[in-house]
Amino acid sequence: MSLDLQATEAVRRRMQRTKDNPFERTIRSQLHARGLRYRIHYLIPGMKRTTCDFAFPGLKIAVFLDGCFWHGCGTHPPSVKKNRDFWLSKIERNRARDARATTHLAELGWTALRFWEHESAETIVEKIVSATEVLRDGQSRLRARSST
Repeated sequence: MSLDLQATEAVRRRMQRTKDNPFERTIRSQLHARGLRYRIHYLIPGMKRTTCDFAFPGLKIAVFLDGCFWHGCGTHPPSVKKNRDFWLSKIERNRARDARATTHLAELGWTALRFWEHESAETIVEKIVSATEVLRDGQSRLRARSST
């Protein structure tokens, strides 16, 4: 059984886009302006070909900025007209991979932060800054205890 995957030029361009998008750049530039440094498209330890959008490896924080269509947002469910079975299956596989990645990171002692593209950039940035501060404070206390 072959699937008809004839794509329009617009769909082809979207599929071939870089791993970077304006939403991700906006979040990262605001974090950079606040003095935070991160690694982009960070490979999740122990998971082949699976990355987070960016990470703070020293703090063990992985950040995922999930697109509503690609990750099956409940608020904005995907509206698919062509190849419906293919796309819904693809989105379900993405969601399963997201869950595996989050669970795997937790098992490694990482904090996984997930945000939807429809959330405000300011709110996302504040939550990420807060998480980094909490973990930095915790590391500082541990270092202070171990040096006494």
